[in-house]
Amino acid sequence: MGTQLMALDLTAEDFGGPGYRGCNEGLVLSRPDLVRAIHESYLAAGADVVETDSFTGSRLKLDEYGLGQRTHEINLRAAQLAREACDTFSTPARPRFVAGSMGPTGMLVSSSDPTLSKITYEQLRDLYAEQARALVEGGVDLLLLETMQDLLELKAAIAGIRLEFARGMRRVPIQAQPTLITEGRMLLGTDIRAICTVLGALDVDVVGLNCSTGPAQMRDSIRYLCENARAFVSVIPNAGLPLMGPQGETIYPEGPHELAHELAAFVRDFGVNVVGGCCGTTPEHIAALCDAVAAVGRKDRPYLERPQEAASAITAVSLEQQPRPLLIGERINSQGSRKIKRLLLAEQYDDIVLVAREQVEGGAHLLDVCCALTERPDEDEQMREIVRRLAQSIEAPLVIDSTEPKVLGAIIRGAPLSTRFTWSRGERRWTRSCRWRASTERRLSR
Repeated sequence: MGTQLMALDLTAEDFGGPGYRGCNEGLVLSRPDLVRAIHESYLAAGADVVETDSFTGSRLKLDEYGLGQRTHEINLRAAQLAREACDTFSTPARPRFVAGSMGPTGMLVSSSDPTLSKITYEQLRDLYAEQARALVEGGVDLLLLETMQDLLELKAAIAGIRLEFARGMRRVPIQAQPTLITEGRMLLGTDIRAICTVLGALDVDVVGLNCSTGPAQMRDSIRYLCENARAFVSVIPNAGLPLMGPQGETIYPEGPHELAHELAAFVRDFGVNVVGGCCGTTPEHIAALCDAVAAVGRKDRPYLERPQEAASAITAVSLEQQPRPLLIGERINSQGSRKIKRLLLAEQYDDIVLVAREQVEGGAHLLDVCCALTERPDEDEQMREIVRRLAQSIEAPLVIDSTEPKVLGAIIRGAPLSTRFTWSRGERRWTRSCRWRASTERRLSR
């Protein structure tokens, strides 16, 4: 969508005035004819699914153009335009579908950047909930969370959609697509194993990758998803790795047949379920892709029962270690370590991170974290701060150890990771996500 709109060399008047120039989502109100024509060009090329012109349609992004108060209207109209185009091309033998595009807000809630992280999990959740409701009311068939840079933002977006489901919104599938840089990780360092584990725990319908690179740079990560994900797998790359042109313009080097050949190989060799095109892909790319995929058979992806995994913000760890046992580092515990108690009282969090690093280097697979102090009433705040710092620098997943529900709640909402929690009070046990039995020796049993 963005590539096609940029190629039109639109004027400020097309956007509805100088103050709105550059807001592609606003075109659904000011130039709906252009948006619908773009949808129709991709449907004519053979696309089964088109994405709504709503990629940066959250209230936070629209506020930058003074359009925040029209968030519902813009997303509703974006969905209606795509719906109208799909209904025109649909036949009983071949229906066409609308994906409600929901992109990143531009914030990095998991980062340590004081500006980019200045937003809460709840605020992100509510932003995506508002956008999702308008798109579903407009007639989308699925919700597509794409080009996500921060795993915690992606979790918040899924939570926002599920919140609207609980409020009575029509249920549609969720397709979740982070984006990886050329090193094969998300912008904040999350690898494909953590992505697969977290999105699997969140039970989304389709997992995949899009944008940032061409298909060649996604190959190993897509192979991993096809071998390990239980959901359908999608891959929607750019038309090659973006390059800078002589005039500062962005160039996408892969032509239609080159892109189509690579993606058809993903279908044939790995069993990818959904293929498409992101930045730089034209209707010609989609036409070539349709022909290429039609000429190959899709590899079956047999279901394999896999051991449970716990994920940090960086990677994931199997709970079935070979050789056994699974080792949980216990030193970051205010109830069992005088050193950690002293560091917590003094708020020397950097030194606590060093203790965590020593445990990981010593062989710990997971790290137990307990911040309870009789001398301080702010266990939840200290836990949140420690988890944030550990998530940015320690690969090991965390086991959150507390007797206070508010502490667990704070971390569930604000942790950029898939964490396993243990809550013990007397003989009661509270478990989440996998079957934990927390004994006094901290042994893990199946």
